Parts: sequence; C-alpha cells; structure tokens
Amino acid sequence: MSTVRLGINPLTWTNDDLPSLGADTPLEVCLEEGREAGFSGFELGNKFPRTPDALSDVLGRYDLALVSGWYSACLLERSPEEEIEALQDHLELLKQCGAKVMVFCEVSRCVHGNQAVPLSRRPHLSDADWRRFTEGLNVVGDYLKEQGVQLAYHHHLGTVVESQEDVERMLDNTGDSVGLLLDLGHLRGAGGDPLAVAQRYASRINHVHCKDVRFGVLEEVRNRDKSFLDGVLDGLFTVPGDGDVDFLPTLTHLREMGYQGWLVVEAEQDPEVAHPLTYARLGYRNLHALAEQAGFQVAD
Repeated sequence: MSTVRLGINPLTWTNDDLPSLGADTPLEVCLEEGREAGFSGFELGNKFPRTPDALSDVLGRYDLALVSGWYSACLLERSPEEEIEALQDHLELLKQCGAKVMVFCEVSRCVHGNQAVPLSRRPHLSDADWRRFTEGLNVVGDYLKEQGVQLAYHHHLGTVVESQEDVERMLDNTGDSVGLLLDLGHLRGAGGDPLAVAQRYASRINHVHCKDVRFGVLEEVRNRDKSFLDGVLDGLFTVPGDGDVDFLPTLTHLREMGYQGWLVVEAEQDPEVAHPLTYARLGYRNLHALAEQAGFQVAD
C-alpha cells in the first residue's frame, strides 16, 4: 500500500515573500501548533536555523521531521556549475537532517515576490532560454541525485514555469533526475489541470503541495490585474477542502501509480485574518480524510 506522511509549510504562520505577515510569530509557535494540529513534518522558512545541529535540535523538540526546503535557482543567470556551488549549504542542511527532496524553483525574472507587479507580467522564455534552462536543470538534477536528494521542481505563479504548457515543456526536455513538485493550487491558479499532469507524468512527481484556491478570488485577481502578493492578501489561497480545487481525482491517481512521500499543506494567508492554528487543524483534518479516501495509508 502507498504510504504518505502529512507535512505543512510555515507560510500558514509567517510569510517569506511578505515578511510583514506573521513577523512577530516565533518559530516555536509555528512548530508547536503544527504538531498540535497533527502534522509530522515541516518545510523550511526564513525563521528556521540554517545549521544541521540547530535545525535537528529544534525540530526534535517537537517530534517533527524536516520535509524539505525551498531553493531559489538562477540557471538563466549562472552556469549549472555555479548553481551547484551556490546550493551546497542548502543541500548539506537537507541531507544531514534527513530530507529526501529539494524544492527547486527558477526565480530569474520572477514577479511573485513583488507586490507592485501584476501576475500578467510574469516572465516568458525564448527558445534559447528554454534550452539553457532545461540543460542546466539536467546537470543539477543529476548532481543532486548522486547526492541522495531529488530535485523537486516547483512550478509557481509569477515565474518562468507557471502554466501547464510550461510544466510539460520542462519535463519533456529534461531527464528523470528532474522531478516535479506537483502543486495543485499553483497549477489550477495558472489555468492548468493537475489530474492531466499527474496522468502524464506520475513517474516524475516526487513531492506534492496541497494548496487550495478560492476561484472567485482568482477571477478577481486576474480581472483586476493584481499581483501574486495582493492575491494572497485577498484570500486567494487556503488549506485543502476550504476552497474550490478538487483534490481527490489527482490524489487517487497518484496512489494508483505508487506515489510515496509527503503531502504538504502550503497555504499562505494573512494570519491576522486566517487564524493559523485553526487553519492548520482544518488543513490536517481535510488532507488526512482526502488521503485516506484516495487509498493512501497515512503514517505519522
């Protein structure tokens, strides 16, 4: 039976792209409440210690595993060898603390962190850019695989890999060492179909983010030409089961194809509006039920 573990991202409490959100919330509160809600692991955020001993110590105090951590890549601006050099500290942290995947996102020219720039102005790559990008991904993916950590590419609103077409082009032009982090919320937010991607690329999916989307807010963000961060503040995202994304068909297909790994709640909201512990509990309860409905065994 396919077994999954349920993790959460600290964005529920404190936001890396908009640090004013949850700025005063201590890391210990995030970890204590995440564990209380039922989650068995956390992804990294800006308040976590960056040395293996300190990170293992703080996670261990709450009986939590390290799920993974975001890495901002710049393969359009530097060589694969320079990228490999740049990611060494992050890789070492993940390896020593037991994480099996690296959340990897190309941030060259991205707009998701700039509140003044609408999503409609997100970057698009030329054919030459695509070649450079995918060739670089292959080199880095092969290297990470040798190191025992898999590259999990995070398609993301406001970046060079946003649409389903982008995801397909990336995967069709890279080898198996380049895995996909399937984020159902980001894909639906970009007008894509998570089930279609899962059906075509199940063997490449090595990490899953379960972010729900409120479609009415999404329509407003697009119609009013808003930025990613303004969308977050408007309540674009929420925990699974609280928005309009249909998770079950995709999760069921992943289970049928033998997915084993983490299902992660990643739902950035304004903690002043969406009480973090309340939403963490709701996210755990809903995701646990969805995972079991899909046929997964949920391990703690």
